[in-house]
Amino acid sequence: MSTPKLMGAFGLLVSATLCQVPATLVVHGVGGTSATLSVADLSKMPQQTVKVTDHGTPATFEGVLLTDVLAKVDLPTGEKFHRTAASYYLLVEAKDGYRATFAWPELDAIFMDKSVYVVTMRDGKPLSEMEGPFRLVAPGEKRAARWVRQVTALSIRQAN
Repeated sequence: MSTPKLMGAFGLLVSATLCQVPATLVVHGVGGTSATLSVADLSKMPQQTVKVTDHGTPATFEGVLLTDVLAKVDLPTGEKFHRTAASYYLLVEAKDGYRATFAWPELDAIFMDKSVYVVTMRDGKPLSEMEGPFRLVAPGEKRAARWVRQVTALSIRQAN
C-alpha cells in the first residue's frame, strides 16, 4: 500500500479546478420551502425569447419566465394569502452583493400582466461571466436597475 503524497499549491489548484461545482440559483419560498436550480434545470423549463434594448444596445435574451422559476417553491397565492399577498416581496441577490426588490403584486398574474425573465443566454450565446450565469431581465422598465446580473438567490419575504 502506498502512502499518498502531498501535492504542492499547483496540484491543489488543478484539483479544485477539476472539481468545480456548477453555478446554481437558490430560490426561497414561503414556509421555509426552497429549491436549488442549475442552468441545466432551467433549460428543461419552457424557454422564452425576449428582444430588448440593454443600455442602448439591442439584445436578444433567452431564458425562462421568473414565475416558472418561483413555481418551484411555495408562493403567497391562493385564498390563504388573500388578505396578505400585497405585503410580500421578492428579494433578488447577486454574486457581488447587489440587491433589488419586486413587490409581489408586480409578479403575480392576479394583479398584473408583466413578465420578468431569468435568462441564461444573450444573442445566442451563454451569458458572459460578468453577466451570468443567471440574469434577471424586466422589459419595459425605463431604468435597468432591477436587471440584476450574476443572480445567486431569489427570496420571497413578507414586510413586517
